[in-house]
Amino acid sequence: MNSIPDPQLVADVEAIYHGPTSHRDRSPLPAVGPTPPVPQPGRPPMSQKATDTGALMLCGSVAALSVGGATSLILVASDYADPVVIGMICAAPVAIAAPIFAIARMLRSAKAVMPETHNHHYNGPVSQQSHTVSTQTRGFFAKTITK
Repeated sequence: MNSIPDPQLVADVEAIYHGPTSHRDRSPLPAVGPTPPVPQPGRPPMSQKATDTGALMLCGSVAALSVGGATSLILVASDYADPVVIGMICAAPVAIAAPIFAIARMLRSAKAVMPETHNHHYNGPVSQQSHTVSTQTRGFFAKTITK
């Protein structure tokens, strides 16, 4: 192989080459910018409460699996693995806890529906005014209409 380039090839390349063909910006990227986050494909973003609830359910399932597995191993090793007894052991906590959680949820929902009671005690002449302002924002240039 000849390591010396052809002079005609070098001349042709220099005739069309006008400057750098690539650039690498080595300046550091900003940690936080003005652009809001964009939802990525896949699972939709969740609220913090939903994330915490999911983590709590995963931890609870791991705890239930470990306790159930240990109990099953003990019953099988001691030859007391009666399917009826195991079914009752597994169903008893659910049968007891489900109505309790349902009643607690119902009471919490009823409490949220009840109107709040406001008691005001005044001494002397009092003038009380109450008004509500509602607005609507419409249009491409966001015209706000106050009613």
